[in-house]
Amino acid sequence: MYETKAYAAASATSPLASTRIPRRDPTEHDVQIEILFCGICHSDLHAVRSEWGPAVYPIVPGHEIVGRVTRVGPAVTRHKTGDLVAVGCLVDSDGTCPSCMEGLEQFCPNQTLTYGAPDRHLGGVTYGGYADSIVVDERFVLRVPKNLDPAAAAPLLCAGITTYSPLRRSGITRGKKVGIVGLGGLGHMGVKFAHAFGAHVVVFTTSPGKAEDALRLGADEVVMSRNPDEMQKHAGSFDYILDTVSADHDVNALINLLRRDGNMTLVGAPAKPLAVAAFGLILGRRSLSGSSIGGIPETQEMLDFCGANNVTSDVEVIPIQKVNEAYERLLRSDVKYRFSIDMASLKAG
Repeated sequence: MYETKAYAAASATSPLASTRIPRRDPTEHDVQIEILFCGICHSDLHAVRSEWGPAVYPIVPGHEIVGRVTRVGPAVTRHKTGDLVAVGCLVDSDGTCPSCMEGLEQFCPNQTLTYGAPDRHLGGVTYGGYADSIVVDERFVLRVPKNLDPAAAAPLLCAGITTYSPLRRSGITRGKKVGIVGLGGLGHMGVKFAHAFGAHVVVFTTSPGKAEDALRLGADEVVMSRNPDEMQKHAGSFDYILDTVSADHDVNALINLLRRDGNMTLVGAPAKPLAVAAFGLILGRRSLSGSSIGGIPETQEMLDFCGANNVTSDVEVIPIQKVNEAYERLLRSDVKYRFSIDMASLKAG
């Protein structure tokens, strides 16, 4: 066991502050990683403030990790010292359940989250990527294409795979008409992926000021979702809609834009249940579904796709000392479109 510097919250109301945390020494199949960049996900904020269930403190957030391999266990075959690698939302699973056998570790009943989950090696809970280093089983360490900017690649490990997975699973290709609802951390990645897949991309937003940026990111059209006339023009025309909005909103107006057999997938998580009118689904044989992250094979596929198509997140790089300010700005949606922490700043204290 060794200690490493990190930023942690001591309670639901305390700011993140510098601390030291334990990490296990690499075992036979482990990879030790120097963390270069770690993205800030909105779920980090929820977890730190104990808003998604009771948190165990101190809590070290961070599950959008890009770093450099510094040491590997003797049985490691997938990675070597010096490799640019990544770690996402999971650091372990049982490897034997039906979901794991299908490469869908995100559904494993015995998965281990990157932070805040029981740590079977050291006891206590796992600590995330707001730290100097991390040790992870090689099965959960991903290769990062060398042409990608590491800072901009970090959010791919959550925002990226969260949007890539449902788009890919829905067979989005050239000639498909795809709607992206919301243009935030998730939505901007949805636009980039749908565009890279060759789809005709329409962004739905309530903010006229986001129209120009939506087009820059790859959208072909922008619709103001509160304008009934603009919405009506697209009635019954979409093959697929990806809804990234976590605030309360009218999903029925969006469902009515789907073609027959069209699908809308929710990746945003509104705090209150959404009211869904059955006839909007029944009359067009439409479907409403949900999606989270992807498994390890699909996440690697996503990173390789990003390397081949030069897709990364739009990021604002910050030092770790500004993380509490970044959390407050995140609440105001004051970032385009993800924060990425330069972990070299941790050495400054």
